[in-house]
Amino acid sequence: MQFNGLSQPYTRGQALPELLKKRILILDGAMGTMIQQYKLSEQDYRGLPGNSRFVDHPGDLKGNNELLVLTQPEIISKIHEQYLDAGADIIETNTFGATSVAQEDYKMPGLAREMNEVSARLAKAACDKYSTPDKPRFAAGAIGPTPKTASISPDVNDPGARNITFDALRASYREQIEGLFAGGVDLFLVETIFDTLNAKAALFALDEFFEETGERLPVMISGTVTDASGRILSGQTVEAFWNSLRHIKPLTFGLNCALGAALMRPYIAELARICDAAVSCYPNAGLPNPMSDTGFDETPEITSGLVDGFAKDGLVNLVGGCCGTTPDHIRAIAAAVSKRKPRAFYREDTGAAA
Repeated sequence: MQFNGLSQPYTRGQALPELLKKRILILDGAMGTMIQQYKLSEQDYRGLPGNSRFVDHPGDLKGNNELLVLTQPEIISKIHEQYLDAGADIIETNTFGATSVAQEDYKMPGLAREMNEVSARLAKAACDKYSTPDKPRFAAGAIGPTPKTASISPDVNDPGARNITFDALRASYREQIEGLFAGGVDLFLVETIFDTLNAKAALFALDEFFEETGERLPVMISGTVTDASGRILSGQTVEAFWNSLRHIKPLTFGLNCALGAALMRPYIAELARICDAAVSCYPNAGLPNPMSDTGFDETPEITSGLVDGFAKDGLVNLVGGCCGTTPDHIRAIAAAVSKRKPRAFYREDTGAAA
């Protein structure tokens, strides 16, 4: 299937390409880190007093952060607004694990579509509340990896074993996409990619949706380098990862999670050298540290200083934070890069420098 490319105008998020040319845009920070600060109990995950919908659900629900859009929507909305107040241009829906495949772990696969639609509505409402003519805000439909991968064996004794098929992933992602679109997202973000084949299933589902509906939204792609080898978990180098997905013609292409900004720098520099798309970077707040309030090493000042170094050297177009980052981190990042120019990039399909 041929991806639609840039010939078809965006249905939503039309302003984003021009904004990326004018300034470095700001993505939000970690949702899970902020949820952890509420110290929610099993009962809290099951619902507010008077909401008995999940009281008798079999199995534990604590940790199912995506369920909170149905049981604790005020908390999710508050977190969105804290990131918007900190200066985020784009916030992510609370749908990282809101696929039927991921929700099987909680015996809730049938709730996936509802979770996505409600989550999108919450994020979009927060964006509408904070948007101004000079600073529009955008809701990104977050499409994360699943606990099952298409190219990595779950059995060390059987390298050819798989616990899911490409078609099953595609169908699960398609359901998520439909829910996010119905809820009003402005763009899609396929993120924290550690298996390129899983990402291809999500992107294939997106293309199917665009072709069948005639709708089209910007697509952002972000992978995860898992260690100092410079490869994602399924074995690709950053350059190979880009070349595997560049035909999608994403709005942005970059890296997130796994590494702090300091360790991520050489891989962001490589993408900045080879990409004809805008480059994104939203690292963890350093390395895990159980003694820290956020569970990670870096203060807002440290993370923002490192990210500002990327901006100063002309490597990035969109920056934000992943695990361990908070509204304070995003506020510091936004302030640090506010006077930096975005990286110039070139799109072969349009022949225009951006």
